[in-house]
Amino acid sequence: MFENFCGNQRTAAALARMVELERVPQTILLSGPEGIGKATLARRFGAAILGGAAKIERDDLSLPHNVASIEDREKWPAERRNEDPLLFATHPDFVTFAPDGPLRQISIQQMRLLKERAQYKPSRGARRVFLVDRIDRANEQAANSLLKTLEEPPDYLILLLTAENPYDLLPTIRSRAVPLAMGPLSRDEMAQFMKARGVKDTERRIALAAGSPGLAVSLDLEEYDKRRAAMLALLEAACGATPFGAWLKYSDAVAAARQDKLDGYLKVLYGLLADLLVAQQRHGEVRNIDLERELGALAGQVSFEWIRRAVAKVDELSQLVRRNIQKTIALDALVLELRRQGGRGNGKG
Repeated sequence: MFENFCGNQRTAAALARMVELERVPQTILLSGPEGIGKATLARRFGAAILGGAAKIERDDLSLPHNVASIEDREKWPAERRNEDPLLFATHPDFVTFAPDGPLRQISIQQMRLLKERAQYKPSRGARRVFLVDRIDRANEQAANSLLKTLEEPPDYLILLLTAENPYDLLPTIRSRAVPLAMGPLSRDEMAQFMKARGVKDTERRIALAAGSPGLAVSLDLEEYDKRRAAMLALLEAACGATPFGAWLKYSDAVAAARQDKLDGYLKVLYGLLADLLVAQQRHGEVRNIDLERELGALAGQVSFEWIRRAVAKVDELSQLVRRNIQKTIALDALVLELRRQGGRGNGKG
């Protein structure tokens, strides 16, 4: 089940060993960057325990029919989603709970449904496996509801949790799970992965994905370039390299793109800030290799402290994303706040 899994072989081997020795913990937490293969490995693990790999793989959230289903639910009123919590269960004993709705959150209704379904015994065999993908997207109510199941899970139930940052979870959830950390793939592993899938623009995708194969394959380069142009203009205005008005035309375009969510822009902005730091410190490789000259010029306009504060401000926005804030207002405020700090002067960064 794990032989053709690309990267993170120690984690895959640890899971395979658990199955081989029949010593499977009741709760496992797989953590690591987005697109690293956490949910894929969880499904492979579930198939090793239950069998029926083909059925379990039909619940891969990146498959077109599942993407369409999740996107369609965004248009539903909240009441309808609450009455019909999102889950995927092609295999009768493998259930996936995934982020739902416009804010892509794990809801209290989903975790209540998990608790209810946990009482059902396996339809065949001795185990049931539940995957909660992106448990770090659960609000406090949902997390506390899951905790009740974690405290006294039925003997036959295996809970697999995934999260980008395990420290975003309640300490009581972390303490009840066996943690397995996953890291970015090497360039050679990424090249092997991309070659096997015959994807175009391989080099650029590998650079932008920063070791995450799922991101490399799914990246819409046209959409990415549109967002990147806006976020580069934001950084130029934020450090004072261009007037605030230069950002406003991009701000208007961001407002017009109603389907674009703030977190999509913030992910691009994080990547540009990382490249800005690399260009300034002259250590490492930039992801946006076609912007190396522009980033080098911009790096001369800011201090390390300014970059640090910019990242902290973006972190704050990332936390507010789940509250459905207006993206243009949030980004305009970010530009103005960083402009007040200045790029290099007064020792303020």
